Amino acid sequence: MDTNYLENNYLTLVGRVTGEKKFSHEIYGEKFYTFNLSIPRLSGNADIIPITISERLISENTLTEGKKLLIKGQFRSYNSYQNEKNRLILTVFAKDIQEIEEPAEQEESDIVKKEETTNEVVLIGFVCKKPIYRQTPFGREIADLLLAVNRAYNKSDYIPTIAWGRNARFCQNLEVGAQVKIVGRVQSRQYEKKYEDGTSEMKVAYEVSICSLELLNEEGKEKKEEETEQQVG
Repeated sequence: MDTNYLENNYLTLVGRVTGEKKFSHEIYGEKFYTFNLSIPRLSGNADIIPITISERLISENTLTEGKKLLIKGQFRSYNSYQNEKNRLILTVFAKDIQEIEEPAEQEESDIVKKEETTNEVVLIGFVCKKPIYRQTPFGREIADLLLAVNRAYNKSDYIPTIAWGRNARFCQNLEVGAQVKIVGRVQSRQYEKKYEDGTSEMKVAYEVSICSLELLNEEGKEKKEEETEQQVG
C-alpha cells in the first residue's frame, strides 16, 4: 500500500530566526538554504532547530535575524559521508512558511513575556532497531526509539525519538518492524563527544521527544499509551 507522506510525517513550528541563512544545495536550478529556528521551552531554555527551505518560498527579508515565523513541513534525514564515516543528518524540510506580524509599538519585553510558540510533529513509521530502555540515577525511565518513516519515491527518513515514563516502559517491549504513531516535539540537545586520542568536542543532537504513542497492528486497530508527563527541561 502506498504511503501518503503528508499523513505520516508532518510538523508545525513557530519560532524566531537565529543566525544567518547558508546555501545548502541546488537541484535542477532550484537553490535551497538552511537556517536555524529558535523555539523556547517552558523551562526557559530553547530548541535550536535546523530548517531547509527552497529559495522559491522566501523573499530577501524573510529570514532576518529575530523574525517570527510559522513553518510547516517534514522532519527528514539523510546520510553524510565525512572522513570515511557515515553520519545521519536531521533537518526540517519546509513546505510552507509564513511571517508572523507583530505590533511595531510593542516593546521587546512584552514580546518575550507574551511569546507564543508551537512545536509539534506527527510521525507514523516502523521500529527499525530494538529500543534501548534505561533509567537515570534519579530513577527516571527513558527509551530511545529509531523510527523509519516512509517517504515518496521509495525513500525513508530515519528519525531518532525518545520516550519518557510509562511510554518508555512500553517501548522497551516493541519489536523491530512494529508500526507506531507518535506525537511529540522536535528538540535539540548538546552532548560531549569523546575521541580515542583523549580529546573531546561539544556536538548537537536532534530528536523527537514523544508526548503520546500508539501501536498500530496489522488489523488496523490501535493500542494507545499516552504520557501526560512531557519533557520540558
